Amino acid sequence: MSEAPFQSGDPGRPQDLQAAFAQYKYILGDQAAVVLFLAGRLGKPVLVEGPAGVGKTDLSRVLALTAGRRLIRLQCYEGLDESKALYEWQYGKQLLYSQILKDKISETMSDQPDLDQAMERIFSFEDLFFSERFLQPRPLLEAITSERPVVLLIDEVDKSDPEFEAFLLEVLSDFTVSIPEIGTIRAQTMPLVILTSNNSREMSDALKRRCLHLFLDFPPPEVELRIIRLKVPDLRETVARQVVSLVERLRGLSLKKSPSISETLDWAAALVALSVDSLSEDVLDQTLSVLLKYESDLARAREKLPELRLKAGGRSR
Repeated sequence: MSEAPFQSGDPGRPQDLQAAFAQYKYILGDQAAVVLFLAGRLGKPVLVEGPAGVGKTDLSRVLALTAGRRLIRLQCYEGLDESKALYEWQYGKQLLYSQILKDKISETMSDQPDLDQAMERIFSFEDLFFSERFLQPRPLLEAITSERPVVLLIDEVDKSDPEFEAFLLEVLSDFTVSIPEIGTIRAQTMPLVILTSNNSREMSDALKRRCLHLFLDFPPPEVELRIIRLKVPDLRETVARQVVSLVERLRGLSLKKSPSISETLDWAAALVALSVDSLSEDVLDQTLSVLLKYESDLARAREKLPELRLKAGGRSR
């Protein structure tokens, strides 16, 4: 792969960003290209919302590649707090240091004329226990203290608690963090920040105001066909068209989880592995579980299978 297209500067136009993403086999839509372009120019975070599996996380990965930046990922979950996202103290290292100090205590005190000065000498080591040498940066602090600009991915922010979201908003406002034992740390370089959400809960108005917004939905059939051609080039063209048509119709059913782009690609790869040349009833019956992940969805799909298969252009067995 050639050097990252924008390693030495920002893209001149959103279209340049689309061309750069295409080098990494990612089809970047017009709206997404404009939002990412503006994020780089305005220095604003991007909140990317949409159903799971439509390429939100991959968007950050490819953005980092095109920008020539390291990707730092913070995976959000219920119960995540600022200490786990910012930093932690290396207690094992501190304990080892305290043991070394204990072993050297007599040497430390031997050249002191009285007890008060000896104790003052010992207390002078206290600040070392909570200095940067014992600090283990977590993703947020790692992104802020990086000497080179990074892409910071805050993945599935909707899984975190509202309290953490409020803390995150404070960090993103000026990219500074306060560590009581050390002081305030300001960002050395400005990261490109991407937050993703699967819409499991509504994000606060304050967070949405702080960010540019991008909604990634399931792509239209012609775009999904292009994605399959890029990612699974060995799939027969007729089968690829049948796959896209059938997946589109499955998404129109009342399913617990509609098939995502990533699952479409998994299914396409499975069909290549099985040397499938048409979506027959047998093939669908044997492989549909690659596409649908819940038994209730499989039952619903199989109920509609004859109609769906016929509309998708498949042949009978």
